Amino acid sequence: MAAQQGLLAKSFELAAEAYSNATGGNMSKDSLRRVTEGWGQVLEDKRQAEAQRVYAVGAPQPVNQVVSVNQPIQGFGNISTDGGMVLLREEGWKEVKMSVISEVEPTTSMPAQPDASADIRILLKRHSYQAGLWDADEMGQHQYLEGARRQVERCERFSSVNDGAPWIDRITTSNFPRAVQIIDWRHAEERLWKVSKAAFGEGTLASQQWVEPQIDRLWHGRVQEVVSALQVLDWNHIACLDDVRQSPAYFESRQSKMDYARFRQEGYPIGSGTVESGINTVVHHRMKRQGRGWNRKQAQAMLAALSEFHSGRFQAAWQVFS
Repeated sequence: MAAQQGLLAKSFELAAEAYSNATGGNMSKDSLRRVTEGWGQVLEDKRQAEAQRVYAVGAPQPVNQVVSVNQPIQGFGNISTDGGMVLLREEGWKEVKMSVISEVEPTTSMPAQPDASADIRILLKRHSYQAGLWDADEMGQHQYLEGARRQVERCERFSSVNDGAPWIDRITTSNFPRAVQIIDWRHAEERLWKVSKAAFGEGTLASQQWVEPQIDRLWHGRVQEVVSALQVLDWNHIACLDDVRQSPAYFESRQSKMDYARFRQEGYPIGSGTVESGINTVVHHRMKRQGRGWNRKQAQAMLAALSEFHSGRFQAAWQVFS
């Protein structure tokens, strides 16, 4: 109960108050901190030991002998990866990397008109999280281990929806080579809006008249037409950041990952909202604050604990500690 409150509340002081209100007993914020962070450190030590065994130089152990199956995906799965910032003492703001594995449930609703196509809607559920202060390669290790826990290799279908960051593409395609790679729709759409504002001016009629047809083409999977429209812009006279200037190449090199018409028709998710929401609810709600911040060891322990707690594995993980 105390550890749960320590993970849910925005501070250990608020957690101690909530614990007292719920149980009638008293526990200081320092005691609650020690319990929560102690449990988190046990979990952090465990997941680091698992990674070291599977990725040991010279004598790696098979992953199925190291990690236990937990919440295996039934049928259709998805993974999304992203990052968020937390404040560390003596280090400043540092990136937390997170992967979320979800079960995908496509549901088909009846079309409004008899001759219309059915509308396939997507429900992502049974999320599990892995978050830590890792570099890309360390994130890749824990992403792979979580995939093994969820048995994603047995999925009938598996997708990966992300924002197109090179480090995410690299580790995800390496870990899950058969996953259907998809660029998050919102990121692709937002990039077109950035181009439009840079080329034609923010809020202008010309900007709107250029971008709306491109978004429609993108939605219907006609990415080459979008690439052609980007290539004919006079980039020598457009003042913009480098990422916007690289948009023609960005869309051209990712055409297979932007086939949104086919993805929607076949019931694939096209948004990475699970990881964006996870960064906020799992990490930022508890750990993003002004002031003294966390030291690295405390933060990593809390991230391990928060990952298990929000993955619905608190009771099983608590047994390891108790």
